[in-house]
Amino acid sequence: MSSARQQATYPDLAGRVAFVTGGSGALGAVTCRSLAKNGVRVAVSGRRQSALDRVVRTIATEGGVAIACPADCTNGDALESARERATAELGPIDILVAFAGGGGEPFPFTMLTEEKWRAVVDANLTATFLTIRTFSPAMLESKRGAIVTMASSAGRLPGLAAVPYAAAKAGIVMLTGHLAREFAANGVRINCIAPSSIKNERMANLPAEKLAEIASSFPLGRIGVPADVANAALFLASESASWITGVTLDIAGGRIIA
Repeated sequence: MSSARQQATYPDLAGRVAFVTGGSGALGAVTCRSLAKNGVRVAVSGRRQSALDRVVRTIATEGGVAIACPADCTNGDALESARERATAELGPIDILVAFAGGGGEPFPFTMLTEEKWRAVVDANLTATFLTIRTFSPAMLESKRGAIVTMASSAGRLPGLAAVPYAAAKAGIVMLTGHLAREFAANGVRINCIAPSSIKNERMANLPAEKLAEIASSFPLGRIGVPADVANAALFLASESASWITGVTLDIAGGRIIA
């Protein structure tokens, strides 16, 4: 497999169909493009149609096949409508990448309201549950499929992230493990990715000395990039990971070592 900064290639992915939630975000968009470059037909899902359209256009210019399937992942009916559209246009979905989430910006627990708690937990843990509930029945029936969920290093070790975000991401880790045991008999694998600091637009605006300070906090001496996450997702979706299920893969530069 290629390095984290290069395009990973898995020939067995060609011809498969993926549905990616959070597909217009930094991590989701790169993952969608990487899947498409491997010959996967991709349904790109998120809340903002314009952002989804940009990802789909980019994939098309790179020779891939993708459609935009907008949906609010906290709404089961919206997810079902998106699933029906994706299946009708691309075919049966056998790769599910549940990346939708957010709200990890730190703030004091004393400022946490019930409304904020519910909103962040719903945007992460409930959204992941609803996404899997929507797409897994067809996979289980066909006895084929790979699911990749999105946790965070915030859900692996106590840190500076918002409390509801950390709790929700830890919940996704446990949800993934429980479902791995349940789905295994039907040949469906489910694994989790838990990234630490990944370079995004906000981070790109930080002073060079601050970026260097962040990079030095990781044993591997650099900040993660979206391709690190995308390559991990491709591996877990591919047949190269055919005997791996229920695993949480820490994309954390050595910060989390179990």
